[in-house]
Amino acid sequence: MKSRLNEASGVYAIAATPFHPDGRLDLPSVDRLTDFYLGCGVDGLTILGIMGEAPKLEPEESVEIVRRVMARTNLPVIVGVSAPGFAGMCALARQAMELGAAGVMIAPPGSLRTDDQIVGYFAQAIEAIGSDIPFVLQDYPLVTNVVMSPNVIRRIVTENPSCVMVKHEDWPGLDKISQLRAFEESGGMRRVSILCGNGALFLDFEMGRGADGAMTGYAFPEMLVDLVKWHRDGERDAAHDLFDAHLPLIRYEQQPGLGLAVRKYILQKRGAIASDAQRKPGSILSVAAKAEIDYLLARLARKDSRAAF
Repeated sequence: MKSRLNEASGVYAIAATPFHPDGRLDLPSVDRLTDFYLGCGVDGLTILGIMGEAPKLEPEESVEIVRRVMARTNLPVIVGVSAPGFAGMCALARQAMELGAAGVMIAPPGSLRTDDQIVGYFAQAIEAIGSDIPFVLQDYPLVTNVVMSPNVIRRIVTENPSCVMVKHEDWPGLDKISQLRAFEESGGMRRVSILCGNGALFLDFEMGRGADGAMTGYAFPEMLVDLVKWHRDGERDAAHDLFDAHLPLIRYEQQPGLGLAVRKYILQKRGAIASDAQRKPGSILSVAAKAEIDYLLARLARKDSRAAF
């Protein structure tokens, strides 16, 4: 294992998965995108997540992506292994760890409804992949439709020592972060890392509530690196000023059903990937949408020169 993920902090970039326009996996762009993230100063990478189009990949493609990324970085890499069945989850988790991953990330299936069902599912998942594999609990109710209360998360963390991190993507969720940290301070739950997603839409305040950083795929990860650092250094106003400059683009990227297309379009413009193609089915940006993104980038460039490309 390359990192103690329960102590992880900073920015873990959620990596997109590059494809050629005909839908083939673009492995040279996997290399290029990995280098791009490293150049932005991130602290780790998360691959094969929901925004990485993981469900569209064949098992051998998923393993090849892990292999390519691990060959280019010594940073901790978390691999999304969520799957309909435990057999596929176990196979990918084991292969990822053999290739050098720091841990895996698991999201609950949308069929879970009660607290006991949710807690029971993760107990079975850990039994399947093995308790020796560190795992990240992905709390993303806006996509999974599974609502995990702070008490449910506490139960999962307490009952599964291999749970080392919560990827927090609830919305609204600021009070949930505060409650989890309160559990820890009172001795009611051991400490785990909390990294936040949702395209960094609330990162300016999530840091103040006790989050350790971000795990998201916003197309300007170096901005997230600066924001987290400034919060750590007590430069709250500077962090908020930077966030405010990027907020219109962050908001545009958060459109349900269109966000990945926006993100890939910007990553292509930044030279991080050769094509903004998604593997079908996928959303397509209209000419008008691209013009709006270009307009937002031009406005952002007035305050952050990294958007001038």
